[in-house]
Amino acid sequence: MGTANQKTIQQIQSENSDFFRIAFSVDCVIFGFHKNELNVLLLKSDLEEFKDKWSLLGDLVRTDENLDDAPYRILQERTGLKDVFLEQVSTFGDIDRHPAGRVITTVYYSLINVKDHLLRLQHHELSWFPVTKMPQLAFDHYKILQTCIKKLQDKIDKEPVVFNLLPEKFSLRELQNLYEAILDTKLDRRNFRKKLFLMDWLEDAKEMEQDVPHRPGKLYHYRASTTKPATAQTLVQ
Repeated sequence: MGTANQKTIQQIQSENSDFFRIAFSVDCVIFGFHKNELNVLLLKSDLEEFKDKWSLLGDLVRTDENLDDAPYRILQERTGLKDVFLEQVSTFGDIDRHPAGRVITTVYYSLINVKDHLLRLQHHELSWFPVTKMPQLAFDHYKILQTCIKKLQDKIDKEPVVFNLLPEKFSLRELQNLYEAILDTKLDRRNFRKKLFLMDWLEDAKEMEQDVPHRPGKLYHYRASTTKPATAQTLVQ
């Protein structure tokens, strides 16, 4: 038996009509590592209000689409990428963040090996940009990007996420260059390697670098079975 204060769905919709006009979107921050720089994948904005500016890869969440399905659909449509690592980072909902109206966006970030994930769709104006040399970004995408960089910086000593940015086999030189690019700081070579091996994340691939302009170094690969956690800020001390 119902109570006097119960409402129907129609009543709720009528009394809160403004709330049901709010749109939801998804934005994807795709990181790659190229030429010793951390890069992010950007799309030339097609909105007149943001002419000559660039944006992260995003779209509105469809009415028949679950939130976590949207970023995978967007990546495949815009870039041809699929089966990539994605992690939800945060939600941004400033009132005036979108010129068309109230749009709340949920942000996901992905780390990919640029060489293994070639962009198969050429008709979109896609380009990689070093995070230290950003063009003008549309919406609040610079704020979103900085949030994702901070998230990545906080995680790299705790979880082995950086290996998604590297080829299957890599040298310690490449790995240190990657850490330095993400943290935007120089690391002491000896301390970095000593503390890295304490994490037990690496396994000797029993191969050497080939065709490099410096003395060839050993190649390693990520030890996928490792479970030993690292402490925060281990590699930057």
